[in-house]
Amino acid sequence: MRPRDCRPGELPARLCAVAVELLPVAGASVSLCADGVPLRLAATDDLAARLADIQVTLGDGPGLRAAASGTPVLACDLNSGRDARRWPVFAQQATAAGVRAVYALPLGTERVRVGTLDLYRDSAGELTPDELWTAGCVARLVTVSLMDLSRRARLDGHGLVGEPDEIHQAAGMVMAQLGIGPDDALARLRAHAFAHGRTVLVVAREVLGRRSRLDGE
Repeated sequence: MRPRDCRPGELPARLCAVAVELLPVAGASVSLCADGVPLRLAATDDLAARLADIQVTLGDGPGLRAAASGTPVLACDLNSGRDARRWPVFAQQATAAGVRAVYALPLGTERVRVGTLDLYRDSAGELTPDELWTAGCVARLVTVSLMDLSRRARLDGHGLVGEPDEIHQAAGMVMAQLGIGPDDALARLRAHAFAHGRTVLVVAREVLGRRSRLDGE
């Protein structure tokens, strides 16, 4: 299948499945970066999708670090040691779901970062140099597919992700409600989502639908 024949997310989803076939991992996801907020585009399974959503809600985790740094971030044991201390809340939620290791690879170029490829498995351990090389090859293929899809979406006058950026829209409403800046508004959305055991996207949709106000009214 050629990239031009794919719907947004279809080719990245297929490449996620390829990563699972080639590497000793249980699942994979691709997230796009949009003003510091990752937007999940594809996932091989529900747990991979949940891990991506947890990072969006918390605003932290291996994927966000990889997107910010432009280098792979390898959390080889989320149950103990350095990796558990780097992201204590994410590590607790990930291990509670049965995940022990996450390997996040940045997507894009040195100048432009478009997202991350996140891989997970239920056992601790490092990827070998050969496995990391393979993961890097898949990440580069995902990057090429996203660049092509993004170019065609701009030519067609549409966004790469079919739905609008609801999280940023909701943050704008919170800014107006509370008289705060964009970073604080996003932090309030995330804190509300975490406190109520929901994803930040669910809370954003409630705010946009005027079913929830973060000022308590």
